[in-house]
Amino acid sequence: MVEHDFRYSLMNPQHTLTECRALVPGRYQVTGNGGSIRNNDVLVVTLKGSKDLSMRLTVETVRHLINPPGQWVAVASGPVFGELAIHTWNVNCDSCAKELSFEFAVDAKLGNKAEKPAATARIAELGWTAAGEKHLCPKCREPA
Repeated sequence: MVEHDFRYSLMNPQHTLTECRALVPGRYQVTGNGGSIRNNDVLVVTLKGSKDLSMRLTVETVRHLINPPGQWVAVASGPVFGELAIHTWNVNCDSCAKELSFEFAVDAKLGNKAEKPAATARIAELGWTAAGEKHLCPKCREPA
């Protein structure tokens, strides 16, 4: 198993995704160019509409195309979203007032009640601590 990074970047245009679409929730068809993609490899792809969120897809089957050279089509499994929604929120550190603007993804079909847990999980991924309505940045969290 090899991990291939296909997050959006202008630095390596030979190694890009052409399309990533959901076949059903949790299964995706991915068309790309470059890389030596094989079954059970992991693809890291940028979420559509996001600046810095990505998801990991595990390749189930891959078909390498003859024309154009280097292009392939894969079926992969990944996160199950009924309808993906990207939100941007801001929080401030309650100790030093540092501001964090962050994106998080949530299944829109779950409604507003799913937003706060998804945001809290994303803040934790970024190294911040959330306790109720209080937030601490990684620097202020260390002494506590």
